[in-house]
Amino acid sequence: MWLLRPPGVYRPQEDTWLLAEALRTAPLPPGASVLDVCTGTGALAVTAGQLGAGAVTAVDVSRRAAAAAWMNGRLNGVPIRALRGHFGDLVGSERFDVVLANPPYVPALYVPERGKARAWDAGMQGRAILDRLCAVIPLLLHDKGMAMIIHSELCDPDVTVNQLRGANLKAAVIAREIIPFGPVMRSRAEWLESAGLIEPGQRHEELVVIRADVTSL
Repeated sequence: MWLLRPPGVYRPQEDTWLLAEALRTAPLPPGASVLDVCTGTGALAVTAGQLGAGAVTAVDVSRRAAAAAWMNGRLNGVPIRALRGHFGDLVGSERFDVVLANPPYVPALYVPERGKARAWDAGMQGRAILDRLCAVIPLLLHDKGMAMIIHSELCDPDVTVNQLRGANLKAAVIAREIIPFGPVMRSRAEWLESAGLIEPGQRHEELVVIRADVTSL
């Protein structure tokens, strides 16, 4: 996969590839409609297209990210409809067979409105975007639809699972990977310790992929 990454667009890394691998091991329905939330470069949207998705939509609040997703779709032979905006804007107008999400989840003092940090900073508990996403995912899925979300253990996967189950979805952690802190996490490790989000001296985190399925009533 060839990917262009304009300045300020989130670089695909361990979380991207762990979610991509989880998607490869899941039975993606032939011709499925797929929504890639917080798409960044569109790496996951491209992966879905290469796995047989029939229609792929990518959405991101960043204009550069939306443009990058469209360009990377073209580069890799995957038609991608790229939208600049919030995933919540699609509620009430469209539903999808599959929703993929690698949202901002790094704990931070605030949620930035602009700049490259909005691709990862997500408030004090790292859940500012995650909580909104969990609330709208049931409204974005078709019957028998599936969602996959990746985030760090620091954001409390049990909260995500319980929110999704509370919306009548079948939800569980399906993949895990422990990785060393990257530059952003290392730079705020002392603050994370003081906030009680990591243990003293901890310089690693566990990534988790959570799958949620629409269940029959």
